[in-house]
Amino acid sequence: MIRNKIGVASIKDKMREARLRWFGHIRRRPMDAPVRRGETIVCSDHRRRRGRLRKSWREVIRHDLKMLGLVEDMAHNRKLWRARIKVTDS
Repeated sequence: MIRNKIGVASIKDKMREARLRWFGHIRRRPMDAPVRRGETIVCSDHRRRRGRLRKSWREVIRHDLKMLGLVEDMAHNRKLWRARIKVTDS
C-alpha cells in the first residue's frame, strides 16, 4: 500500500529481478567456471527433514521464468535478458 503511494515496486518483484539477474550471470559463464560447477553438486549423504520439502533454487527460477514467459536460452543475450527481467517503479 505505502509502496504504491510512493511509486516503488514491490519487494517480491525486486527479489525476482535479483534472482533472475544472477541466473543470467550464471548462464552466460562457461561450463568450467566454478559457479557453473556448483549447479551440479548433489548432496546425497544427508537425512531429509520432516515435513514438506523445501523448494530448490532451480525450482524457484523455473517458476519465475514461467511467470514472465522467459526461456533459459534468452539469458545469453544480456541486453534482451536485462530488458525482460527489469522491474520498473510505478
